[in-house]
Amino acid sequence: MRRELSLAEIFQLGYYWETKILLTAVRVDVFSALGDKELTLSEIAEQIGADSRALELLLNALAAMKVLTKEGLRFANTDTARAHLVKSQPNYIGHLLLLHDAEWNNWGKLEETIKTGRSPVSRHVFETNPELGANVLSVLDRIGQQSGPGLAKRLALEGAKTLLDLGGGAGTNAIAFCAVYPQMRAVVFDLPQTLRVAERAIKEAGLEERISVQPGNFNEDPLGGPYDAILMSDILHYQGPDANEALVRKTFAHLTAGGRLIIKDRFLEESRTGPAWVTAFAVHILVNTERGRCYTAAEAAGWMERAGFASVVELERTAVVQGTKGA
Repeated sequence: MRRELSLAEIFQLGYYWETKILLTAVRVDVFSALGDKELTLSEIAEQIGADSRALELLLNALAAMKVLTKEGLRFANTDTARAHLVKSQPNYIGHLLLLHDAEWNNWGKLEETIKTGRSPVSRHVFETNPELGANVLSVLDRIGQQSGPGLAKRLALEGAKTLLDLGGGAGTNAIAFCAVYPQMRAVVFDLPQTLRVAERAIKEAGLEERISVQPGNFNEDPLGGPYDAILMSDILHYQGPDANEALVRKTFAHLTAGGRLIIKDRFLEESRTGPAWVTAFAVHILVNTERGRCYTAAEAAGWMERAGFASVVELERTAVVQGTKGA
């Protein structure tokens, strides 16, 4: 039997205070100011240019949240904050949190969006703030480096010589796939400003001879090929269903006979009440994209079947759907 939430848990869900405290601390760069040091309130305030009285309240709250430590009158980063929230560290994830902060005002318009059905944005923040988008891609690239090789192996692409990483961002998956399959060559297709990040990542991986980049709008421009495999990873939820169905149909024409279209996304269960994180993500997409939404695996499979794919299977529940083009 499913346990109901207690009143205390409902109150906790309703409090956004700690979220905004953390996001503000990242924005004013408290953690980088501290680095490896133990500093007093006045020393931190001077470094970041803040009011001491107001900053003290923020720092005390961060200590209570276990993001900072406080000994006497001195504050310091916890090990986790030092590793992930100090800009100079290789595992800095602050850019991703800054993206969430940039989307804060859109969330404030959720009530209006629910009543009208209209998103408060016409362009995603990656388009309006390319520098932030590039920094976020770098963070996501580091995270994806851990999961990409495993996905590549599970897909069993030993026979595929060519791969199109459609909307491939920093080229994370293309790099992982080429590392797993030495016979494979790949093309990363994305917007020109995004591919600048991909080119750096490909060069760092030493794969310039096997991975190329192709700038363009995948809804409008030719995709090249034909390819033995096309990967669409986490791009469906940024678009409406008509655009997605047209894109799936377009990929069919760019695959070789027996070629495979692999769609990896955050799919909802058929009931649309799970997975829990994806249901919340669906609301996030509602207020932060003009036409995006979260879909079920069955919807993606339907697009593939209507496009002409002979074999369509959900390889990984609520995560990966694959269609194979017949001979």
